[in-house]
Amino acid sequence: MTIKTADLCDAYDAYVQVCEPIFTSYGKQASFTGPIVTLKVLDDNVLVKKALETVPAGTVLVVDGGASVRCALLGDNLAAIAASRKLAGIIINGCVRDTAELKDIEIGILARASVPKKSKKEGKGEENVTLEFGGVQWHSNHYVYADEDGVIVSDRLLGETE
Repeated sequence: MTIKTADLCDAYDAYVQVCEPIFTSYGKQASFTGPIVTLKVLDDNVLVKKALETVPAGTVLVVDGGASVRCALLGDNLAAIAASRKLAGIIINGCVRDTAELKDIEIGILARASVPKKSKKEGKGEENVTLEFGGVQWHSNHYVYADEDGVIVSDRLLGETE
């Protein structure tokens, strides 16, 4: 079964929010879907690593990094953790690094840009909070659907198309 955001928008228009086209795909999987777990950090990826090590398989970790381009919140080591734990994807309102390696890691990764500098390691941030970026609200336990056409968010599980 394949999830197509265009078909979901057509069938469930009243139930979806369409994210602005602000992301670039960096992971091997261009299409992914799953329940959301949210995280808000700024230039610090300690909580990102903690979440990738603990959230359930099939989850999409959505990180609001404040659209910062000062440092990367995810690189190949953290992406490999997420892939090994079978997370569905990672969406970062911020930057990644190690992009040559990320494209070979079996997970969906969306971010605003890449930058080579690593983040701080202070452990500051907020978990499971409502986020707002890309013109949509992101809530833990809602659902995200991403593919080459874009990203949509819904408060309910939407049907699958063949």
